[in-house]
Amino acid sequence: MVKEFISQLSPDKLTPFAKHPYQVREDAAMDELVESVRTYGILSPLLARPKGEGYELVSGHRRRLAAQKLGLPTVPVLVREMSDDEAVILMVDSNLQRENLLPSEKAFAYKMKLEAMKRQGQRTDLTSPQVAAKLRTDDEIAKQAGISGDTVRRYIRLTNLVPPLLQMVDDGRIAFSPAVELSYLTRDEQAELWDLIGREDATPSLSQALRMKQLSREAKLTPEVLYAILTEEKPNQKEQIRIKTESLRKYFPRNYSAQQMEREIIKLLEARYRAKNRGER
Repeated sequence: MVKEFISQLSPDKLTPFAKHPYQVREDAAMDELVESVRTYGILSPLLARPKGEGYELVSGHRRRLAAQKLGLPTVPVLVREMSDDEAVILMVDSNLQRENLLPSEKAFAYKMKLEAMKRQGQRTDLTSPQVAAKLRTDDEIAKQAGISGDTVRRYIRLTNLVPPLLQMVDDGRIAFSPAVELSYLTRDEQAELWDLIGREDATPSLSQALRMKQLSREAKLTPEVLYAILTEEKPNQKEQIRIKTESLRKYFPRNYSAQQMEREIIKLLEARYRAKNRGER
């Protein structure tokens, strides 16, 4: 039977969860939370567990910071006895549904939960040879999160990136799919790549990342090869003319899609080109 009770505790007495994968950012969302707590108080208790002579916070890190900003002397806390693995799973699950989680936050959260579930012996592999697919632990995590097992596995791959490259993924400078492939490079290769990215102001596309991964497997990804691949001209880097859709709306029916507007513009330009050629003859 789980032992638990609700108590009013000082937010300063709550120790953040060890290796907490989620960032507590002081952004606009935090400002809104502070105002909500100021107006309505903390509507749902934080979750903590006894740890040493104090308490370790399992869920509610953002509410704790909001309370500290407001100088609240105490906050309501549900104190529950739980093992390390139970605490990890609860900590991950209570935050995974938050909006605007960074790729690194999801990556380390899924990894922590996977390791905790494996230690708990919650594997659900189906070993019968008649069963074509096996439900693995990461597939069970994916099912609970409403995503595919491959997505969970790809997020966990990001934990193999060196911190500077992972930060670039969080910043949106490297897309998710190329980042997954880059995670297969050795740490030395990743460090060399990060240095090149800074010097050349270029990031690898998915096709380039796949080639880097294959060459790394073949032990052929030298700094010279990395440079040659990264500095190739990409199709999306060729000169283009961009016109915002809203700038064109007034010239077309309201129900026209961007593709329809593009086709009409091309027709008009072709007609103008033909008329100009006729006039020059």
